[in-house]
Amino acid sequence: MICLDKKIVGKKTVVVACLLALMPVSASALDFRSVSVPKAVLYDAPSNAAKKVLLLSQNYPVEIIVNLGDWLKVCDAQGGLNWVEAKQLSSKHTVLVTASKAEIRQAADPTSNLVATIEKDVVLEVADLKLSNGWLKVKHRDGVVGYILMASTWGFE
Repeated sequence: MICLDKKIVGKKTVVVACLLALMPVSASALDFRSVSVPKAVLYDAPSNAAKKVLLLSQNYPVEIIVNLGDWLKVCDAQGGLNWVEAKQLSSKHTVLVTASKAEIRQAADPTSNLVATIEKDVVLEVADLKLSNGWLKVKHRDGVVGYILMASTWGFE
């Protein structure tokens, strides 16, 4: 038996407590970034010598899963896990439309004026990081600005 804080506890309890203390603390916010170069190369391992797996277009959002400094393990909207050089990503916030057709509204309200209908797999820039009742303010590359239901997108926490 080991004495902790003047109480007797079993060795198993101490081992479990130590293991829990060593586990990484999970962040409450997800870490999303976007591709900053015209085409980002994704690899199957954190090395330029590794097998090239995929190309992602500029502004495509990815979720950071592992950060090794110069290399990041990322998850794409389809759930693929691959490695990318950190210098190919930026902190610019973008989302990918996942609904077959998503509506951009003038205000964060389903009854407000329809500004645009967006096809699946279109990338939109996040114009305001603050959510409004499940709506996200976005900007299309053609200049259209409005609100989209966050449930219609991927790439925002």
